[in-house]
Amino acid sequence: MRDRCSGSMMLAAIAAAAVSTVVATSVTQTSAQAPAASVTASDAALKTPWGEPDLQGIWTDETDTPLQRSPKYANQEFLTDAQRQELDRQRSALLRRDKRVERGTELDVAGAYNAAFMSMKRTGARTSMIVDPPNGRMPPMTPDAQKLALAERDFRLALLQSTETCKSKSVACNGGTYDPTPSPLLAELPPRYNTARMNRHDGPEDGSLPDRCLTGGLPEFGAATGSFRRIVQTPGGISIFYDVGQGQGWQRNIVMDGSPHVPASIRQWYGDSRGRWEGNTLVVDVTNFSPKTDFQGARENLHLVERWTRIGPTALEYTVTIEDPTVWTRPWTVKQDFTRQSEQDNRVYYEPRCVEGNYGLPGLMRGARTQELAFAEGRGPDPATKDNATDFVGVEDDPLQ
Repeated sequence: MRDRCSGSMMLAAIAAAAVSTVVATSVTQTSAQAPAASVTASDAALKTPWGEPDLQGIWTDETDTPLQRSPKYANQEFLTDAQRQELDRQRSALLRRDKRVERGTELDVAGAYNAAFMSMKRTGARTSMIVDPPNGRMPPMTPDAQKLALAERDFRLALLQSTETCKSKSVACNGGTYDPTPSPLLAELPPRYNTARMNRHDGPEDGSLPDRCLTGGLPEFGAATGSFRRIVQTPGGISIFYDVGQGQGWQRNIVMDGSPHVPASIRQWYGDSRGRWEGNTLVVDVTNFSPKTDFQGARENLHLVERWTRIGPTALEYTVTIEDPTVWTRPWTVKQDFTRQSEQDNRVYYEPRCVEGNYGLPGLMRGARTQELAFAEGRGPDPATKDNATDFVGVEDDPLQ
């Protein structure tokens, strides 16, 4: 069997700079509004003491909007009030329903989460975050990117083929087939550096990035567990601290001195951010991503152009144009509307801590070795017939998607 771990294990040290209190513990329950109006004269007065547009504060998206528009909405950019109310009802019922199935099955155990453990924001006004292309969907992938995505999918499905997940034709095995004989690909390397879960734990890099306490980074569009960002400005510098996921908080510093990007040989987890002001809008150009990060298939060639605009005392508009000519046939643009959170309510901030990589991941590998030993001694089933990769929570059809 070939060595499936890279020669050196990545150690990520995320330095938390001196930013004060951060993230909201709760979000005000408000209904989403249509896109905010243009900047007024009074809004233009929102400046820092040194005269720059003031973007500071704790900001979050208070409603749920899918990244891509569901085909069922076709060219409908905004939902009606009646549609949003019905979607809220359907999604709430889906979250709270009894998911228990045949006792002792993997789906039975993994489906234990319900509304007691998870929350849901109200449905947003838009049918997608993507505003360009006009159909609200990502542009087609290039032929080479399609081949690589298919190879990665087939590799992960092969590792699941002898599990109950495929035998029961779960949506987690879509595109795959059941075969009681474990795949020989269990002894092979993935098509490229792994960033997602796979059905084995031979080494730490068989785990997903979040399971290793490595955040996905930019662009950050939020998740079911919430997404907050605190913007701090100083003369000549801007820092943004993100509190996302389950403790995967991280910080980025935006260079504002007009200097060029770092050399192409320098690759960073969150890329290299270079900012400038265009009127009241902060424009940030981000390049130099690491090949060990992944956004929808894009890695080291990912290029972002962000635009942050304060459009009111409690409103911040964020748009980002995403480009990678090795992955997509054209650039595409996402828009989010953020609401400022209370400084008073968030005056006490508990630093996010990710424990999966410290405790959970070593435990998964130790458990895998124990299962292998038990199988070798005839005391247990073949570990390859057990699904340890699929997070069944949320695999059901979300009516918003």
